Amino acid sequence: MSVWLPVAPCTPDGCARHAGAVRAPLPAAVLLLAGCALVLLGVACVPLVRLLGAAPRGRLTRRWARAVPRAFGVRVTVRRHAPEPATGGELVVANHISWLDIPLIASVLPGRMVAKSEIRRWPLLGPLAALGGTLFIERDRLRALPAAVTTVATALRSGSRVVAFPEGSTWCGRNGGAFRPAVFQAAIDAGATVRPVRIAYRTAEHRSGAAAGAVAFVGSDPLAASLWRVVRAAGLTAQVDVLAPIPADGEDGRRTLARRARAAVLEPVDVLLPRQTAVASDRAKRPAESVHH
Repeated sequence: MSVWLPVAPCTPDGCARHAGAVRAPLPAAVLLLAGCALVLLGVACVPLVRLLGAAPRGRLTRRWARAVPRAFGVRVTVRRHAPEPATGGELVVANHISWLDIPLIASVLPGRMVAKSEIRRWPLLGPLAALGGTLFIERDRLRALPAAVTTVATALRSGSRVVAFPEGSTWCGRNGGAFRPAVFQAAIDAGATVRPVRIAYRTAEHRSGAAAGAVAFVGSDPLAASLWRVVRAAGLTAQVDVLAPIPADGEDGRRTLARRARAAVLEPVDVLLPRQTAVASDRAKRPAESVHH
């Protein structure tokens, strides 16, 4: 592992703790089975979904991704603070807390994920991720950075929506890491816009303030332990804020653009805008709109 890769100070013992109501083991086990079954169903259907056109493929992806957190017992609230563009060609960047972040983003702004190259070699999931259009990059070799930037820029120029987590590692949600600037250089090179997305997890007892530690997937936390912690924690809510786009017109350098995106993601939007309730819809476009899944 290269020494220049970001490392979060968050640890399972220090951060991934649940404070609040707890489900009994049997209902939690049912949720775990339901969630895993839904994930496996989605994985198995990737080759067939790839045969569909862009519009039906996008609809199916959103519906499946929206159902995954619910299957694991997590309620989802989505608020749009700016209209969603009709076409792709944008870089979506978000803070990174949990494995749940991926279906959450896919349920709102499905796109081609940026992932480390090691995932390509994983049994089953690697080839399926490739079928899903994942952009694999070498994260542990500095010399490979220009090629990674070119790969992302090419996808953006083609009109694809590209999704990245610029922190480079998961954080517990109480604080966050710096946004690495490389992926923003790709947006500048492609003349694309940057769409910041803020992800936050809360419990029923703490709808504001402290983050829900149960969802944090940090450090050396085993995936099985994280899954069980999530289904055991009752009253979890994930809030996704789709923020206003930032033009990547080249006037700001990649580091300034990364800082602007990070500031937008970490801005306390909960206190800026009142919560509004709306009917759940994938087509809802109004700014500052709240959609409950």
